[in-house]
Amino acid sequence: MKAIEYHRPTQIDEALALLGRATPLTMPLAGGTWLNQPGMEPVAVVDLQALPLNQLQRQGQLLQMGATCTLQSLLDAIPDVPDDLRKAIRHEASYNLRQAATIAGTLVAAGGRSPFTTALLAMDASAHILPEDQDISLGDLLPLRSEHLSGRLISRVTIPLNARLAYEYVARTPADQPIVCVAAAMWPSGRVRLALGGFGSTPLLAFDGSEPAGVEIAAQSAYSQAGDDWATAPYRQEMAGVLARRCLEKLQTS
Repeated sequence: MKAIEYHRPTQIDEALALLGRATPLTMPLAGGTWLNQPGMEPVAVVDLQALPLNQLQRQGQLLQMGATCTLQSLLDAIPDVPDDLRKAIRHEASYNLRQAATIAGTLVAAGGRSPFTTALLAMDASAHILPEDQDISLGDLLPLRSEHLSGRLISRVTIPLNARLAYEYVARTPADQPIVCVAAAMWPSGRVRLALGGFGSTPLLAFDGSEPAGVEIAAQSAYSQAGDDWATAPYRQEMAGVLARRCLEKLQTS
């Protein structure tokens, strides 16, 4: 990335005014793990470090995670984060990258193989968007990130703490990105959501129902055409079903 302008606002309104400009192309900068990738066109950057967006706060059965909280701070600071969300965070990035990568930045830049994004999609996470001051579900945000976030800013991401989570994956090596990953969340009401990662431009929601019947079939159906250089569609389809069954069994016995 070549930065043609650098701004470090201390007020959110100032940051929004910069991001809302028609020209030059202006992008938020937090951890920088995505903007520092080679090949990006020159941009103006708005450094978010001086803004109050790095708080972690529990509100009843909700955990509100500030947009610039790092993945490692989420692991370190909150004892009641579900164990399998911790597992997905560790799978997302190495320790050094987790020190820099932010929650919102990870979601904005995530491809289909992102474990953290897959887990949050299963948990029905929502993002709070400024300046509209509204919440949008991650399922609605992910496919249309460019449209939803142009000139806007994620201030926080919220997940429920009354949902249990299971995360399973297969990869070429334990530290590699997943060929297939599955995250399933279950609420006290019996509601189950299942998300798949490992393929495409974004993880996808395969199941959201009031009871778990049909979860395995839904996972297989969602990946019936998921073939690429990493794996064939039949392999991903089979593993999606296997991992979905494992996640469901873990949730039902925990």
